[in-house]
Amino acid sequence: MKILSSLKSAKKRSKDCRVVRRKGRLYVICKSNPRFKARQG
Repeated sequence: MKILSSLKSAKKRSKDCRVVRRKGRLYVICKSNPRFKARQG
């Protein structure tokens, strides 16, 4: 999982990527390609 300053770029990597808020942090989760996971905050 990468820790990114901006998740806007991470969101565009795959059409399955979703931005999710959990416990005050932003996550990008991707079912089809788990290596695209990212966190912000």
